[in-house]
Amino acid sequence: MKKILFIIAMVLVTTSAFAQKFGRVSSTELIQLCPEADAARTTLQAASKEAQETYADMTAEYGKKYEAYQQNVSKWAESTRTSKEKELYDFQQRIQEYSQSVQQELQQKEQTLFQPIMEKATKVISDIAAKAGFVAVFEEGSLPFVDKTQCVDITPEARKAMGIKEGRTLESLASELQAQQAQEQAN
Repeated sequence: MKKILFIIAMVLVTTSAFAQKFGRVSSTELIQLCPEADAARTTLQAASKEAQETYADMTAEYGKKYEAYQQNVSKWAESTRTSKEKELYDFQQRIQEYSQSVQQELQQKEQTLFQPIMEKATKVISDIAAKAGFVAVFEEGSLPFVDKTQCVDITPEARKAMGIKEGRTLESLASELQAQQAQEQAN
């Protein structure tokens, strides 16, 4: 009997020695809701607005040139008409090049602004995981199945460490951004 109890005790000790702890987190939530992301979005929004205004000015100027072309094309000599068509074509190309370069610049700016935020979130997650002795932390929703009872959700603790206000959610952020966009369109 003592021998059987000893074997059971050894199995339990061995099993608990190999017990591994896992965590789960929504890094998207952390990155999108932290105060630094609000500042980054504001900076991006200002750059985007400036680019949109420049694009609108360019297209308005193109529209004026095209209208002048249509009004005068029948009066012009062949060489003048050809020259004006080339001018319109070149202007249209500049508008397209501007649009493409602005999109690339805005994407680069977004990466530059959000990189420190992603690094901060990664550090916060790593620190919490190391402190709790986790073997791994899974991204919420990244795997087809995760038994949530076997993984500790570290998102609430990470939210505090990232300075995210209590009760702020991705849904409330979406509502804030929609209201902000509606207000800008009204102005």
